[in-house]
Amino acid sequence: MVLTAALPAPASLAARQPVAGETIRVFFDNDFLGPGQSNIQAMIPLMRDPRVRLEGVGVVTGDAWLTEEVQHLLRFLEIAQRRDIKVHAGAEMPLLRTPVEMANWEAAYGKVPFKGAWSTPRQGRTYHPDQPRLVPPLTEGAPMLKPAADDAVTALIRAVRAHPGEVTIVAAGPLTNIALALRVAPDLPDLAKAIVIEAGKVDTGFGRATGNTDYATDFNFLFDPEAAHIVLTAPWKRITAVGNVSSSIKMTPELADRIAAAGKPVGSYVKRYARLGQPLWDEITVAVALDPTLVTEEVVAHLDVETQRSASYGQPLIWKSDMAPAGTRAVHLVRAIDAARFTRRFVEQAAR
Repeated sequence: MVLTAALPAPASLAARQPVAGETIRVFFDNDFLGPGQSNIQAMIPLMRDPRVRLEGVGVVTGDAWLTEEVQHLLRFLEIAQRRDIKVHAGAEMPLLRTPVEMANWEAAYGKVPFKGAWSTPRQGRTYHPDQPRLVPPLTEGAPMLKPAADDAVTALIRAVRAHPGEVTIVAAGPLTNIALALRVAPDLPDLAKAIVIEAGKVDTGFGRATGNTDYATDFNFLFDPEAAHIVLTAPWKRITAVGNVSSSIKMTPELADRIAAAGKPVGSYVKRYARLGQPLWDEITVAVALDPTLVTEEVVAHLDVETQRSASYGQPLIWKSDMAPAGTRAVHLVRAIDAARFTRRFVEQAAR
């Protein structure tokens, strides 16, 4: 296990900093629960960093159903005046998990309080677990913008093949779309520059029992364990898992006020719809993908996901490199970031 830590960032981390004027090609895949909140707010760095060339945005069922997520994202892009960004609908269901299977698993091994699109309806939330194509009235207004005609898997494969060695795949939701793309195009890991995922929350068992269970649960692995396994065992040039660190900074009233202070449409949107107290999971994931020098500590270890139908189904598995089973791969697990620099930059980007 290799550990790099302390500020300033080690040379091995600093060497990955993008140079001025460099184009950073990104394909972003996420589950866009809305309005606002971490999923959609993660679009802000991708829209505001002048180095970024966003090759497409894939949508996957996760925190909400696919059809509703697409509508929330399209409306946000209208508000942000970024109608040029292409939105591609992807997988509506995980590879194997179903609501019935998850309910049976809960009966045997314990409750999962947050099940994303399959969550029990409750006051103040618009969950509709039995109606996958229902779009409740959007509080931010219905979009006029339409999604692209081609699906997320097709768009991802096309983007990576068009720019070999240049596209970083950033996946902040369940990994269903990425796994499907790997099955269609097994050359994807050779052609992509890297993949950065939000998941990988190791050592969270005590936190699930003593704190906010939702925030200590690796939902993106849990919702589609088989997809996570396929992605983690593919031969990418580099895999980064933001993991636990994605929960380290939360949206506070003070942060929302700073973002809204400039009076710009995106800042006002965040101020109105941000969920206070919620970690900035996906915003941090995107920020790390765009600027790896934000990372001040990382561990390199082998990572996989339990796919046996046991009490540990969907939980991350981690080994030292010399102890790992065949087929697993080294992953850069982020352990700490420069929180002040991340927050300052995110506020500036939202206010532009």
